[in-house]
Formats: sequence, structure tokens, C-alpha cells
Amino acid sequence: MEKEILKIKEEILSQAKKIKDFKLLRDLETKYMGRKGEFTKVLRSLSALSAEDKKKIGRLANTVKQEIASAFIELKNTLDGSEKESDFVDVTLPGKKQERGHKHPISILTGDLEDIFTSMGFMVLDGPELESDFFNFEALNIPKTHPARDMHDTFYIDKPNKNNELDLVMRTHTSSVQIRAMREYGAPLKCVAAGRVFRNEALDACHEHTFDQMEGLKIGEDISISNLIAVMRELLKGIFKKDMEVRVRPGYFPFVEPGIELDIKCTICGGSGCPSCKNSGWLELLPAGMIHPNVLKYGGIDSEKYSGFAFGLGLTRLAMMKYGIDDIRLFNGSDMRFLSQF
Repeated sequence: MEKEILKIKEEILSQAKKIKDFKLLRDLETKYMGRKGEFTKVLRSLSALSAEDKKKIGRLANTVKQEIASAFIELKNTLDGSEKESDFVDVTLPGKKQERGHKHPISILTGDLEDIFTSMGFMVLDGPELESDFFNFEALNIPKTHPARDMHDTFYIDKPNKNNELDLVMRTHTSSVQIRAMREYGAPLKCVAAGRVFRNEALDACHEHTFDQMEGLKIGEDISISNLIAVMRELLKGIFKKDMEVRVRPGYFPFVEPGIELDIKCTICGGSGCPSCKNSGWLELLPAGMIHPNVLKYGGIDSEKYSGFAFGLGLTRLAMMKYGIDDIRLFNGSDMRFLSQF
């Protein structure tokens, strides 16, 4: 058996000198050192030897195995080095296109609106998405017993306060920034705040559980609803680059008095009616109105001296109209064919 082991060693080392690529090397390893290889069979036959021969032949077999392994490693390094030396790169060939990230359509629209409002002297603010019941409802003239809370399909956070009440919500509108801004800056005040809001909506082409709004308000002396409509027309003209056909109708919101709904003619169907506008030809875009005196008081503003207007612009619906998108659910999807168009 000793001669057989040495013979296999010589065969392997002799054949290894002739190998010029990795495929032949793998074949040689498999032939001799694989599970069913010739050298492996010899090692398995050691169990039939006497204890003394097993010790002697086993020592030789381990030594030979190490020599073969070292030879294979050296050969692999040699082949690897020769391949690297022979690699050729044609620098005249065109390079691979590097895909670049880009802004989401909502982010693009938000930036455009912020530019428009800052040009009119408005500050750009931000507020928390996880909001207290006080800022989301109470301070906006919507107490716990008010039926208007039914208009907000709210996600309450299952974490009671010290009074064992659930008073944390995922904000249902960006209007909660109103009170924070009033308390921080007082009057006069002009600001906008954009961000995500959350409602437990039934999903369809024009409703989503997560969407974007922009809250805006202006507080000063002798502010009227005419100022509000003028600002709204200016922002629509800035976004669509043309005068938009709008309609103003009464609307009820507890935090404004009087309240209005500003609709724009659907840009997808041109006013003929489609699923995106609920077949009405018009899309509700901008709930607004004069800030309720109670809300001014919660914000620490003297309602006898100051008045103001507020609006909640639906950014996601505005994006639908601007880009001609007929399904609101596409914005929160992950279809790169849709998102890469912007």
C-alpha cells in the first residue's frame, strides 16, 4: 500500500505540471481527491490494516495528502495570476450605464409648491406624523364628543397615557401644524407645512390610507376669504403654468368658519367624468376657510384683533391632476416602471 500511495502522488504531481486552466485542475482534483477518487479509496482501505501498519501507512498518507494539497494551491495561484496578466480591457468600448436615483413625484411637487409659497413670503414648517389627540383634534375645535370625528377614520396608537386614555394618533391631516405654528411664532404669521397623513380608508382610484397634504395659513389684521381665493389661484397657476378652471362651494370643517371647498376641473377627463373624479368632472382639491376663533384662541392668538385663513391642499390628488395619473395607489406602490418616469 505504501508503493501505491507514492505512485498516486507521482501521477498527480506529474499531471499537475501539464495543466493550463482551472477546468483541468478541477478534473484532476475530482479524479484523485474527490469522494470517489483514487487516493480517497486508498485512505478508506487503511481500516483493514493492523494497528502497527495503520499507524505507519497513515502517517505517510497524511504527509502525501498535504504535499498534494500544497501543490494544488500553488497551481491555483499560478493560474489565477496568469489569467489576471492576460486580462484585456478595451477602453474604447462604451461603459455600462449607471442607474441614478431621482425624486418621487410627490417630492418634486412639494418642492415646487414650497418655492411658490416662499416667493409669497410664507415660511416652510414641519410637524410630527405621530400626533397627540389634542393637536390633531381638540385644539382644532373637534372635541371628543364632536360628530366631525367620524369624518376621520383614525389610526389610534395602542399606548394609553397616565389617565388610561388613547391619546396618540397617526395624524389625519397636516392641520395639526396650525396650533404648533401659532404657539411658536404668534401673529402675524404666514406658513405652509407638507407631509404624510394617515386614514383608515377603503382603497380605490382616488382614496389611499397614506397620502400627502400641505397645510397653509395666514394670520394678520383684516384678512378675508378673498385673500384666500387669490392665494389659491396663484398656487394653481404656479403648478399648472396656466389659469385653472375652479369652482368654490360651501364646505364644513370645524376648524374654519366659514368653510369652502375649492375644486378644479378634472385634467384627466377634461370634465366629462371618470373614476378619478367620481364621474363628476371635478376633483375636490382644497378644503379651506377662515380660521375659527376657537382655534386662534387655542393657538394663543387674539381673535378680536387678528383673523386668518387656512387650507389643506391634497398633494397626492394635485399630483394626479398635474401628471395625468388616474390611480392614487400608484404613488405608494413600488412599480419602477411608473416611478422612473419622473
